[in-house]
Amino acid sequence: MEVLASSSTALLSPHFAISYTYKNPNFTAKAAIPQVLPWKPHPIRIVEAQLRSRLLCKRTNARNKPRNCSNTDGTSKHYFLLQSISRLYGRFKLRRYSGTLQKVIDCSEKIRRHVSVLSVHLLVGVVLVMSISVSVSKSPSWALTEENLLFLEAWRTIDRAYVDKTFNGQSWFRYRENALRNEPMNTREQTYTAIRKMLATLDDPFTRFLEPEKFKSLRSGAQGALTGVGLSIGYPTQFDGSPAGLVVISAAPGGPANRAGILSGDVILAIDDTSTEMMGIYDAAERLQGPEGSSVELTIRSGPEIKHVALMREKVSLNPVKSRLCQVPGSGRDSRRIGYIKLTSFNQNASGAVKEAIDTLRSNSVNAFVLDLRDNSGGLFPEGIEIAKIWLDKGVIVYICDSRGVRDIYDTDGSNAIAASEPLAVLVNKGTASASEILAGALKDNKRAVLFGEPTYGKGKIQSVFELSDGSGLAVTVARYETPAHTDIDKVGVIPDHPLPTTFPKDEEGFCSCLQDPASTCYMNRVQLFAR
Repeated sequence: MEVLASSSTALLSPHFAISYTYKNPNFTAKAAIPQVLPWKPHPIRIVEAQLRSRLLCKRTNARNKPRNCSNTDGTSKHYFLLQSISRLYGRFKLRRYSGTLQKVIDCSEKIRRHVSVLSVHLLVGVVLVMSISVSVSKSPSWALTEENLLFLEAWRTIDRAYVDKTFNGQSWFRYRENALRNEPMNTREQTYTAIRKMLATLDDPFTRFLEPEKFKSLRSGAQGALTGVGLSIGYPTQFDGSPAGLVVISAAPGGPANRAGILSGDVILAIDDTSTEMMGIYDAAERLQGPEGSSVELTIRSGPEIKHVALMREKVSLNPVKSRLCQVPGSGRDSRRIGYIKLTSFNQNASGAVKEAIDTLRSNSVNAFVLDLRDNSGGLFPEGIEIAKIWLDKGVIVYICDSRGVRDIYDTDGSNAIAASEPLAVLVNKGTASASEILAGALKDNKRAVLFGEPTYGKGKIQSVFELSDGSGLAVTVARYETPAHTDIDKVGVIPDHPLPTTFPKDEEGFCSCLQDPASTCYMNRVQLFAR
C-alpha cells in the first residue's frame, strides 16, 4: 500500500481575524458563539503596548516594591505566556517603544484586562489556525482512489524494472508526487493518459503502455497467430535525407505483404493516407492489424520507387519453423546432405519446433545444417536462449547489462545441446533483429557457426511485458545486452563473416534448387558455406 506524506498550511485572510470567546461574566449567551469578525486594524503602538505592559511592570516591580504587581493580583500568571507571544510576534519590535510605554502604561486593572483579552484571542487564534491546518492536511481529496492505485502500479513497475535508473535524468519519486497532485485521474481513460505521459518522459520508444485489447493482441502474437498483413516494422537506424517513415524489418513468408513484394528495408510512408513520419511503431502495428478480410492501403518507398499497395488482412500463421533436406550433388566424400532450417520468429513454440526439425533431419543422415535467420525480427528472449543451447556444447550466450555494467550472464554447460558437432552456417540480413541477433551473436562469438549475409538490424535492448491489474500492460526496456565477445550491437548490428550474393534465395525450395545447380552462386560457395 502506498502512503503519501504531504503538508499544507492554512493562512488567515488579511481581511479577517478569528475571534473566540472565553469565560467572562460580561459576555452574553449569544456572544458565546464563535464568530469570524472583520479585522479592525489598531495602531501598532497600542497593540505593542498591550503586549509589552506586563513585562515593563514586572521589571519596574523588581526595582520598586510599591508597584502593585504581586502574584496575588492574578496578572503575573500571564508573564510567561506574554513572553511566548512576544517571541511569536517579534515583528512588533517592542524595544522601539519602551520609553513611550513607561510613560503611558500603568499596571492597572484595565491594562491587565486588555492583556488578558488579547492573549486569549491570540492563543485561540493560533489553536484554530492549527486546527484548520490539520483538517486541510487530512482532507479526503488526498485519499488514493482506484485510478490512483492503477497509476501507482504502473509507476512501481517502471521503478523496479526499467534499465535506466536515472529515468532519463529525472527524479522518479518527485514525478510520482507531482502526477498524483496535478494529473486528472477521475476516469480510466484519464489514468491511461497519465500513464502514457509518464512513459513519454523516459524518451524510450520501446517502453510503452498497452490497453487491454492491445495487450491481449500481443499475447496472441507471441502464441502463434495474428490477424494482419504479416509485417514486422521498426524505426530507421540510419537517415539518408529521404522522407522519414517506418522501416520494414521483415515480411512473413506467404503473408499478404510478402506476396505483394514488400521487402526488408522498404519504408512505409503512410498507412491509409495517414503519414508515418511522426507515428510510433506500436500505433502503426495497431493500424496494420484488423478484422480478417478488411483492407489497408500502404504507401511504400522501395529504393527510389514510391508505390501504393492495397493489402487484404488475413490470419497470419506464425509457424516459426520450416525445414527441408537438401541433397548436394557429388561423389564420395564430396556428397552432402544439408539440413535447411528457416526460423521466422521466436514465439513460445520456437525452441520445440527447432528441436523437432533437427530430429527429423537427423533421421535422414544430414551432415551439415543451415540456420536461416533472415527477416526474423525476434520475439521472446527466453526462446532465443533455449535455441542457442541446442547448438552450443558450452559457453556464454549473452551478457545482460544495465547502467552499472554486467548484471547477469546467460551461458550453457552443454546439457541441452542436441546439434553441437555438425558444421553450421547461419544466414542473416538487415531484417534479423532482437532475439535473432542474440542467437547469431552467440553462435558467431563461440565459433560454433559461420555467418553469411549483411549486418543485422541492431536492436540491442530487451523488453519485458508486465500485466497490470485491470488487464492492460506495460512493455518495459529492462536491459541491454552484449554478445559473448562484449560487443554492444545496438544500432550497429551483428557483422557477418562473409557476404551473400543479392540473388541468394530466401525460401527452402529455392535454397535446395540453388545448391543443386552447378551454375548458381549457392553451388559455387557450398564449400565455404559448410566449412567449420
